[in-house]
Amino acid sequence: MKGCIQRVDEASVTIYDTESRKINKGIVVLLGIDKNDTLKDCKWLAEKISGLRIFPDENDKMSRSLLDINGEMLIVSQFTLSADCKQGKRPDFGNAMEPQGAKRLYNEFINQCINIMGKTKIATGEFGAKMKVFLVNNGPVTFLINT
Repeated sequence: MKGCIQRVDEASVTIYDTESRKINKGIVVLLGIDKNDTLKDCKWLAEKISGLRIFPDENDKMSRSLLDINGEMLIVSQFTLSADCKQGKRPDFGNAMEPQGAKRLYNEFINQCINIMGKTKIATGEFGAKMKVFLVNNGPVTFLINT
């Protein structure tokens, strides 16, 4: 399981050019699910991201977590994070989990984040949907986390 996380001042996802979901200060999580990922990975990654100290304190040091700042999280499924681009010019998606299993783990990751942060602090994209993500990256601060 891979998470590309970005510290943001605000972010939103528009689904099929109609519905928009938004967060204020917090983290955008682009979530890639590989074929060997498990429910255990969902829990580990949710705990890691919500507790990662990437927000500045009064001395501008990264020492506060999303929980510490009472921030929000936008979670968007990102199939392309599973791509292998080592060979040739076309990405190979052989590592990606099949859609039914990936959707189950995507929803489990969301549930784990809700358990940690509360439902009102989480916004999501829609698994398998055509989406547009808009964000204001603060820093910029971006991390890649693999389980």
